[in-house]
Amino acid sequence: MKNLVFFSLFFCVTFVGFAQDQEPNFWSKVRFGGGLGLNFGNNFTSITVAPSAIYDFDEFFSLGPGLIYSYQKIDDFRSTLYGGSIIALVNPIPEIQISAELEQLRVNQKTDVINGTIEDDFWNTALFMGAGYRTGGVTFGIRYNILFADDDGVYADAWSPFVRVFF
Repeated sequence: MKNLVFFSLFFCVTFVGFAQDQEPNFWSKVRFGGGLGLNFGNNFTSITVAPSAIYDFDEFFSLGPGLIYSYQKIDDFRSTLYGGSIIALVNPIPEIQISAELEQLRVNQKTDVINGTIEDDFWNTALFMGAGYRTGGVTFGIRYNILFADDDGVYADAWSPFVRVFF
């Protein structure tokens, strides 16, 4: 898993360096976006911050890195997730967006029990393939984690809806 994280970071740095050498107007093709989530309820808290950036090679293809931090607390259970992702976006026509996203997360889970605390720390890798309807900088769609397993420990289901925003 460390090799995957290293390769992902190396790829992003190499990609940015190459793009800067080839395109004198690099920043005009970079768009920023991501996600922010806040949920509160009875003995429940969930906070997620996931900034990302993409480089538009042309009107059909974009690629970029993202960061993820998420915290959940439900009664006696706490979970902290952090990591990164690389996303590729293809727009065959302006209204349709197809995506592939490789995500690597470090997961730290703690459950308070009568005799103490049970801790579970592990890496989770997800590979999402998705499709959505795009209007302006907003895309509404659904994605599927092709690496999902029932004992995943992070996601409840392989399918997840998304709203993706880039400015």
